[in-house]
Amino acid sequence: MNTPPNPPEPRQAMYLGLIDRLLTCPNGEEPEILNADPDLLDAGFVQALMQTASYFAHQDNPDAAKFLVFIARELAHQLGLYPQTQPQA
Repeated sequence: MNTPPNPPEPRQAMYLGLIDRLLTCPNGEEPEILNADPDLLDAGFVQALMQTASYFAHQDNPDAAKFLVFIARELAHQLGLYPQTQPQA
């Protein structure tokens, strides 16, 4: 018997909703969209951004993929998920 795929976890569904709002908001309103849901801005959201970017890259939508990677990188740095590299002296 075939079972349907599991529905996304509630938090994952919230991440996807936030990504959808980012993709459809007018240019320049991204910070407002992100600031409206500060509780979702975590490592899991960064991962969801990268997974969605990968999906768009494979679906021949490079602009959406680049946009989501940019947001993921900026957010990862703001959250301190990646250490800042220090220039060698």
